Amino acid sequence: MAFGPNPPPLQAHLCVRGGLDAIAFYERAFGARVPFRQLADDGLRVLHANVEVFGGEVMLHDEFPEHGGDVLSPLARGGASLAINVNLASPAAVDAAMERARAAGAEVTLAPQDMFWGARYGRIRDPFGHVWAFNAALNGAAS
Repeated sequence: MAFGPNPPPLQAHLCVRGGLDAIAFYERAFGARVPFRQLADDGLRVLHANVEVFGGEVMLHDEFPEHGGDVLSPLARGGASLAINVNLASPAAVDAAMERARAAGAEVTLAPQDMFWGARYGRIRDPFGHVWAFNAALNGAAS
């Protein structure tokens, strides 16, 4: 089933080029779990998937350019227009999450560092063009 009884009030829906590869990457890089996946009629592209990651969920589908210009991935558009922010429990978790993503094939665009707002923060770009930011409070500070 694509939607459970209590969907979150706000949910990202990622468009990717290579949906099955993206799912495999998110499983390796983020420890994602995919409770639902439906392929398109062509049997090659992901029509819809629910991807559980970091205690939340994003939806995912392949590009479908035949359905108009709003069904294109960041790779087709020339880059991502937003970052997905992941709030983690500790600064060490930021470093670990970013290293795991890098080892799985992500590009580190901002190495983890202690920031002026009292958090450990860093960013990666996944192989599908999406930007993921990792954030954790330093010494109990609010971030």
